[in-house]
Amino acid sequence: MRIAGWSFGKFEARLAVLPAIAIVGCVVWLMLPQASDAESRSAATPSEVAAVTQGTDDPAATQATMPTPGPSASTDPNQAFSATLPLDIAPPETVAPATSPLDGLKIISQSWRRGGLGSKALVTFTLRNTNDYAVRDIEIACNFIRRDGSHLTARRRIIPDTVNMKSRKRYAGMLVGFVNVNANKAKCSLVTASRV
Repeated sequence: MRIAGWSFGKFEARLAVLPAIAIVGCVVWLMLPQASDAESRSAATPSEVAAVTQGTDDPAATQATMPTPGPSASTDPNQAFSATLPLDIAPPETVAPATSPLDGLKIISQSWRRGGLGSKALVTFTLRNTNDYAVRDIEIACNFIRRDGSHLTARRRIIPDTVNMKSRKRYAGMLVGFVNVNANKAKCSLVTASRV
């Protein structure tokens, strides 16, 4: 059999060429230009029409598209900017930044004890939620230290519970994980929380 001047006598040789053809085809397909969302629009926007008319050499067309200041023209740059915007585009509104659920969530009391023959840390703490909404999936991180203050172990735990708005919730003897037997103190802090 002859393909473009190449002769393949055996069936195995023909099968060896198929993956190479497939790879070349994929590479060519990936290199082809893709149509973007901007190219797929059929109607021109008013700003595109104005840009096309301003690009002409005709001074009358350029003057027709430029805004002319009237007797009520102001020197305030904000008013001049809003006057030149098309009618369908509004100026951006100022939006207050969203607050994190952790801003109103605090651990107000905490203690810990050992369990499981001294290798497990059982933490008791109270969460206070001062937010105007309930929070859930609260993640805490507990750092365990020696008597001299050196860091030993860090453990994290997600609490799959909901703390209602403007309320407190106590968690007693929650298993945080295994800790070093030399750990003497623990300090837990909030890591993340989700708004309900």
